[in-house]
Amino acid sequence: MGVPGHWLLALTLSVCGTASSALAVEPVAPLELIVLGSGGPGALGRASSSYLLLLDGKPRILVDAGSGAFVRLGEAQVSLQGLDTVLLTHLHVDHAAELPGIVKARAVSAGHPIHFDIYGPRGRAADANGAAFPATSRFVSQLFGAEGIFAYLPDFAAPVTFRTIDLPVSAAAAQEPRTLVNAAGLVIRSIAGHHGDAPAIAYRVEYQTHSVVFSGDIDAQGLPALTTLAANAELLVFHAVVLDPPGSPAILYTLHTPPAAIGTLAGRCRVHALLLSHLSPAVESATAAVTASIRKHYTGPVTFAADGMHWHP
Repeated sequence: MGVPGHWLLALTLSVCGTASSALAVEPVAPLELIVLGSGGPGALGRASSSYLLLLDGKPRILVDAGSGAFVRLGEAQVSLQGLDTVLLTHLHVDHAAELPGIVKARAVSAGHPIHFDIYGPRGRAADANGAAFPATSRFVSQLFGAEGIFAYLPDFAAPVTFRTIDLPVSAAAAQEPRTLVNAAGLVIRSIAGHHGDAPAIAYRVEYQTHSVVFSGDIDAQGLPALTTLAANAELLVFHAVVLDPPGSPAILYTLHTPPAAIGTLAGRCRVHALLLSHLSPAVESATAAVTASIRKHYTGPVTFAADGMHWHP
């Protein structure tokens, strides 16, 4: 497997007793990614989907907050003082369940008012095609609002406020990326994805000259929109759950993208490097076959994610 940008296996370095010295010699990168969770919903040793982005060495952006991310955040030994933006790809448990704990950790680390901008998909009503999902704004309100489950939290350790932005998920919304942030060298864009009946969003984060794209969980219907968003990305984080047909249960292909299609998209978009995450046991046990399938259409570096992994250009 190739190595995109610069990778540090932080957990391995810690076992060897050299983490602090190894990290100390690294210059501060403009944009850095820490994989907090590289697994799915199964309790199989990996935290569920979650990523932390650092700008100029300071943690600023959380992408998803799956189960186990809270522990991995502590293991990363990073300050939460600047964490102010949350990008939720969708509201499945393995992508959003850890948000309350992370918000509280941020609050107890501060002695001053803090604020979060939280972005995520609009909701959908239940119908014959699937279950109901709340809008992200309702999800946040039900957690932290005056009548919410954790209503105590916004005034518990430090005043906490939220601005929640519900992003459109219709087919029309998937035509062109939407700019969410454009300030001080940071640009965040989104586009509607597709993950079965769950409203879903893909994100692109750019800082200075660097860029990372997050597919979220995405099926074949979402790939045209993701192609628009991912063009020439420095790193594409793609969730790899299924094998090429017929290697996985048929129902999973209505929710996820097989390796051949991942490779086709990565090649078409000319992404500089591909990081496969949200790994299932099936993919973990067939990494050679998955890589070979991707290689038919994509010649750039391919890496399988691990909890605690760092990337920077």
